[in-house]
Amino acid sequence: MLKVGLTGGIGSGKSTVAEIFSSLGITIIDADQIAHQLTRPGTESFDEIIQLLGAEFIRTDGGLDRKKLAQTVFSNPAIKGALEKILHPKIRRQIEQEIAYNKDNDYIILAIPLLLESNFSDLVDRILVIDADDNIRIQRIKERDGRSEKQIRQIMGQQINRADRLQQADDIIENNSNFYNLKNAISQLHLQYSEIASR
Repeated sequence: MLKVGLTGGIGSGKSTVAEIFSSLGITIIDADQIAHQLTRPGTESFDEIIQLLGAEFIRTDGGLDRKKLAQTVFSNPAIKGALEKILHPKIRRQIEQEIAYNKDNDYIILAIPLLLESNFSDLVDRILVIDADDNIRIQRIKERDGRSEKQIRQIMGQQINRADRLQQADDIIENNSNFYNLKNAISQLHLQYSEIASR
């Protein structure tokens, strides 16, 4: 089974790409979804995070205040490191279990936003990077999240730089134009991955 790691900078369009692959019948293992599941109220990770950061990170409905958490993480490297120690081993274990469960598939997509930053690249056979110009990414995030440009650039600064990310890619999709072009690029890659997997 071919394991393709899907990554890219914030605002590059990774979620849209994952949805298109999913519509083609491809299994997506999503690290962000796994992280959400692992940090629900009542989980070990939830308790560890609250122990680390305090009760002010609990929303009134009892859930984790993810927006506040994100702001804290991107402005405090020490807290970011402590959270990664809590979450990354558990995320990796869950990903490995899902890979094993889907072992009969021709190929699967592992959507891991911090694939390169978190040293998860040993889990995949190929790295697919979704790339877009910084200005386009900033505009998308502003519209999607309502963040300021300063906040967005702070997040971008925490991620591996664009040149290094592209250098480590086996495949690159440029997502600067429209949905039609994006879908066409994915259709071509789908054929390529299916062919590699059948060898």
